[in-house]
Formats: sequence, structure tokens, C-alpha cells
Amino acid sequence: MGGGGVGGISGAHVILYSQDAEADRAFVRDVLGFPGVDAGGGWLIFKLPPAELAVHPTGGEASHELYLMCEDLDALLGEVRSRGVGIAREPSDQGWGRLAAIRLPSGAELPVYQPRHPTAHGL
Repeated sequence: MGGGGVGGISGAHVILYSQDAEADRAFVRDVLGFPGVDAGGGWLIFKLPPAELAVHPTGGEASHELYLMCEDLDALLGEVRSRGVGIAREPSDQGWGRLAAIRLPSGAELPVYQPRHPTAHGL
């Protein structure tokens, strides 16, 4: 599986730092339904859907963010609500898409959005 990048880059590894890693791992596995592997000692690594990388300018400190993308934000929020997941931020129109956030068991927010812009993950 080639990524088309330098040196045979074949994927990306995203890390979420959590105040309750066990609960958030269970959430990713059981609620979001991402399959995973045990890398040893209970350290779960989950398969993510296709991903994209965007580089935005900043006048401040460099930082990194993770957003999950979906095709129908209202359907996604309805499904996670039916599973008892709290909505941290209700949908808002951002021009480039509709943005919301779901609440992880640790209390952290996980942004989700329905893009209106062209996407690269199907290339």
C-alpha cells in the first residue's frame, strides 16, 4: 500500500492523549466501531478511515488537531446520541462544512464534520 509520498510513507499514526485512556479506548472500539489490534500490554491501535492532511497558517504556536469526517453529520450525531454519547458542540455552519463535536468518556471533545470542500482521501 503506497502513500505516494517520499520514502514509501504508507500511513499516519494519530495519538489522542486522554485523562481516561481505558474509557476512551472502549469508546473508540465499542461506540465508533473502529477495529484495532493489541500492540502488546493492552495498548490498542485502531484502524481509521482514509485520512487527509492539511497545513494551515498560524500567527501563534504550531499545533495539531484531529477531526473525524462524515458524509451526513445529522445522521452521525443521531446515531451516537442513540448510544448515549453526549454532544459537546451542536452543528454549526463553517462555510467549508458543518462542524460539531462529540464528548468522549474522558470529557474531551472530538470534533466531527461534514465537508463541503473537495476531499483528497479518495485519491
